[in-house]
Amino acid sequence: MAVRIRMKMMGRKHRPFFRICAMDARAPRDGRVIEELGTYDPMIPYEDARAVLNAERVQYWLGVGAQPTEKVRILIKKYGPNGTRLEKQKEALERLAQERRRPTPPPVAPRSRPEPAPEEPAAEDQEQEAQA
Repeated sequence: MAVRIRMKMMGRKHRPFFRICAMDARAPRDGRVIEELGTYDPMIPYEDARAVLNAERVQYWLGVGAQPTEKVRILIKKYGPNGTRLEKQKEALERLAQERRRPTPPPVAPRSRPEPAPEEPAAEDQEQEAQA
């Protein structure tokens, strides 16, 4: 059985997402997979954070003779085992994680009604205070 490492398209219209998979060479692009090896999301703003690969499994499949497609070959060269951009990928993933963390919002004070103005003491109370 000839094995290819290729991208399986997921996602939806105008929001592509790909899984990098080891597949039988005769299987259709979005068909049955043998093993998922990583993901590629072209919508992530940082270029180096777009591809995430399981380096050990990629190394295994390349070792048993799996042939990657052209695009996957480029991704493996950059982000696979012994990749040329691994440090930049790590930095980009950390930046992305920082942006996704939402700071805790400050506590919101409950809405309160304005306090009524103090009532003026009645005339009797004023007389009693004057006498005291």
